[in-house]
Amino acid sequence: MSKSKKLEFRPNDYVVYPAHGVGQIISIEEQEVAGYSLELFVISFEKDKMTLRVPTNKATESGLRSLSSPDVISQAMKTLKGKAKVKRAMWSRRAQEYEQKINSGDLISIAEVVRDLHRTDDQREQSYSERQLYEAALERLTREVAAVSGAGEVSAARQVDEVLTSRAAAAA
Repeated sequence: MSKSKKLEFRPNDYVVYPAHGVGQIISIEEQEVAGYSLELFVISFEKDKMTLRVPTNKATESGLRSLSSPDVISQAMKTLKGKAKVKRAMWSRRAQEYEQKINSGDLISIAEVVRDLHRTDDQREQSYSERQLYEAALERLTREVAAVSGAGEVSAARQVDEVLTSRAAAAA
């Protein structure tokens, strides 16, 4: 598949944009930019009160993708159950890697960040930056699980939390 292949997205479709997570295509519009006519996906990220316009011919390059399949969701949940893999690198280096994983838009990578940064009540406190990364990853994961299941974010958050809690209980 060539990089400029047009993706078959339609208005009302939910999509994932790597840097912002789950959004909804509200329309496809033509706009003239520097004398050229451009076709754009208009994507709304309601939670962030943000609208993004992505040229349809650059959508693949930008990493825009459909929601994950239920299989990928269950793979992500399996990833959450795994043992945290924390490298012995300096925090700044690890933080950079976590950030790259979150912004990759890849659900399994995002689940790895949630798994690696999750803390139970009896574990040491998280630093402010750890907490920020954890919450960003958790939010991305939860929103996509919610969008795929159609069950809403509260239900998705409960589902993710149950997996994390059962993992913590098994480790104890």
